[in-house]
Amino acid sequence: MSKTHPARMTVIRTEQLTPSLLRVVFGGDGFDDFAQRDLALNGGAFTDKYCKLVFLADGFDYPEPLNLEEVRETMPQDAWPVLRTYTVSWVDHDARELAVDFVIHGDEGFAGPWASSAQPGDVLHLRGPSGAYLPDPTADWHLFVGDEAALPAITSALETLTPGAQAVAFIEVDGPDHELALRTAADLEVHWLHRGSAGPGTTTLLDDAVRAWEWRPGRAHVFVHGESALLKSVRPYVLTEREVPRADASISGYWRRGTTEEGFRVWKSQQTEAVIRPGA
Repeated sequence: MSKTHPARMTVIRTEQLTPSLLRVVFGGDGFDDFAQRDLALNGGAFTDKYCKLVFLADGFDYPEPLNLEEVRETMPQDAWPVLRTYTVSWVDHDARELAVDFVIHGDEGFAGPWASSAQPGDVLHLRGPSGAYLPDPTADWHLFVGDEAALPAITSALETLTPGAQAVAFIEVDGPDHELALRTAADLEVHWLHRGSAGPGTTTLLDDAVRAWEWRPGRAHVFVHGESALLKSVRPYVLTEREVPRADASISGYWRRGTTEEGFRVWKSQQTEAVIRPGA
C-alpha cells in the first residue's frame, strides 16, 4: 500500500493512563496494511515510530481505499483531511493491535478531543509509520529528555534496554498523578518534573534540571523530544557544551506552544537543523 493509502483502523478500546494521557488501541482489517509497512521499517525496531492520523471532514464521501492525493485533486478544500503526527506506543503483531497515546488538555487541539470521545468501532486512518531512532546498545549510557508528548517514545525505548544498560530520564508532566510506571530491565534513574499550574511548554524545568545534573562519564546516546523550546535550550547544552556527537543524538521538537501542527511544520521548515537524528 502506498503512502497515499493510509491504513483503515478501527478503535478496539481506550485506556486512561493518567488524567491527561489517554491510550486508544486500534485493530481491524487495516492492521495488516500497517504491520506490513511497520516491518519494512527497520524490522519494526525503531522506538520513535510515528504515523499521521487522518481525520476526515463530516458530510463528504471519500474514496476507499482512501487516497490522499486523489482527495486533494478531486475534492473541495473543505473536504481535505486534517493530519496530525503521533507516536505509536506499541505494535502487537500477534494480537493484531497497535496503540496511540493522546495528551488531553480539555478541548484544546484537534486530535485530543477526538480521542476523548472515541468509542469501539470508530474508524480512523493511519498513514505511516516512519521512524529513525533506536537506543544504541554500544553506548555507555542513555539520556532521555521530554514532556508528555515524548512519553510514548521514551517508554518504548526504555522497554528495549537490556539488563545492565544505564539510563537517565527527565520527564515533565503536570503533577504526581500524571507520572507513569516505567518498565525497563535497565538501571534507570528517573527525574519527574512537575509544572503544577503552569501551562505545557511555559517552563524551563527540563533545561534547568538537565544542566544542574552531574553529567555521567562515557559515551551517551541521547533522545530529546518535546516542545520546540528544547531545541534552543537542551540541544545546545548536549551538542556544544557536552560535545555529544550528532550521530549519537536524536533531538526534535514535537510541537510548539500556541501553534497548530500546520503552523509548526512551517516554523520547522524555517529553522536550520531543526531536527537532528542519527545519521543526519
